[in-house]
Amino acid sequence: MDGKCRNLTLMTDLYELTMMNGYYKLGTADRTAVFDVFFRQAGQISYAVAAGLEQVVEYIENLHFDAEDIDYLRREAGLTEECLDALRDFRFTGDIYSVPEGTIVFPNEPILIVRAPLAQAQLIEPALLNIVNHQTLIATKASKVKMSAGDAAVSEFGLRRAQGPDAGIYGARASVIGGCSGTSNVLAGQMFDIPIKGTMAHSWIMSFDSELEAFRKFAEIYPDNTLLLVDTYDTLRSGVPNAIKVFDELKAAGRKPVGIRLDSGDLAYLSKKARRMLDAAGHGDAIIFASCDLDENVIASLNQQGAKIDAYGVGTRLITSENMPSLGGVYKLAELEEDGVHVPKIKISDTQEKITNPGFKTLYRVYDGDGMAFADLIALDGEEFDLSRPLTLTHPTMRWKRTTLEKYTLRRLLTPVFEKGKFVGSRPALRDIAAYNRKEKSTFWDEYLRNVNPEIYKVDLSDGLYELKSRLIAEHTGGRQ
Repeated sequence: MDGKCRNLTLMTDLYELTMMNGYYKLGTADRTAVFDVFFRQAGQISYAVAAGLEQVVEYIENLHFDAEDIDYLRREAGLTEECLDALRDFRFTGDIYSVPEGTIVFPNEPILIVRAPLAQAQLIEPALLNIVNHQTLIATKASKVKMSAGDAAVSEFGLRRAQGPDAGIYGARASVIGGCSGTSNVLAGQMFDIPIKGTMAHSWIMSFDSELEAFRKFAEIYPDNTLLLVDTYDTLRSGVPNAIKVFDELKAAGRKPVGIRLDSGDLAYLSKKARRMLDAAGHGDAIIFASCDLDENVIASLNQQGAKIDAYGVGTRLITSENMPSLGGVYKLAELEEDGVHVPKIKISDTQEKITNPGFKTLYRVYDGDGMAFADLIALDGEEFDLSRPLTLTHPTMRWKRTTLEKYTLRRLLTPVFEKGKFVGSRPALRDIAAYNRKEKSTFWDEYLRNVNPEIYKVDLSDGLYELKSRLIAEHTGGRQ
């Protein structure tokens, strides 16, 4: 990606610049602030697959204001010369901590933490949320689709329906993190080394005098990659029989046909009928690939009906995350330097779920004696745990709910990505991120990740964080909770 990065510095909201201007004017721009990125549970999103960190890194490394940016802000944003002077030499000098891409994360736990001078941390909020919200959303949707597909391969086919080029490109990348094995998007394939998938459109078949001729010409050109679209005219009376004729010819020539693709109609019925026809003709190893307005719910229904489908191409409903269109990630102040002292901050709300967790924190995953994920623990950074003693986990609000583990291990999920503005993380290949996600899922019981009525995974607060949060709520409400 080097040399291809765009300068996205002005991809921010005006009020961030307005606040920056105020901080510079008041002389408070350099106070150290801590912000948390997390999401709240909404709709079908009970867990998420973290994604977008690679683009976050590119964005942070390329942060700077060009001369034309300065002129534009002077003219349109009304910033003071003091602020504009500071922006001329602007670079990110703070720290960023993040869970690795592909990590399973849950509502209200920090998946990315920024600790930086206040003006810097404020500026980057919209871009970070834009990147993380979108890519995490698509990775999560892909995970749900793959969960329904089981052993069947899933390819992302959504470019033409994506909401803009970036959504198509980075959505394809995120879909691979979540479980897809390929994409139809050639540019995404080139940029991220994703296997590219695709066969033909109906227009190919319609451009010939007959369906059989179209199939034969395609097989002639691609004898080792013959996957034929069989629903242009009549799937069972024309498409599959013609495909079988071509497959017979390929086999006679010593070639191995790949299979057929269904893109319309009753996919359960057609796939079962087509499977019987292919098997009877001696093509039991030919796969059936299905597309057509698929998502995790449709695929689950197809499985329940005994559909004979070996692979799926999922487009619109994946790349747009149709039935869960927003992750709902937020960026909240958790700590602020005041007169040289780091003071924890909290946002109070009448809605329990919207009360934030204060302080500079970290996140642990707790594994039971069998190595399975048992709970996540949000703790204040620096809190110590005696691993030789049993660990008691307590519900974040109903403290009478307790569970004690005798045998367990702790894994710290948040790791440094930037320290004092310098990148200190790693840049794993996409295939390695996807493999890490698969390994992550293997440590969770299916009950926690199932698409319908999942079991609630425990996300607890450490004693230190709970006591701090309770004290700040009492201070801000006069003891009323």
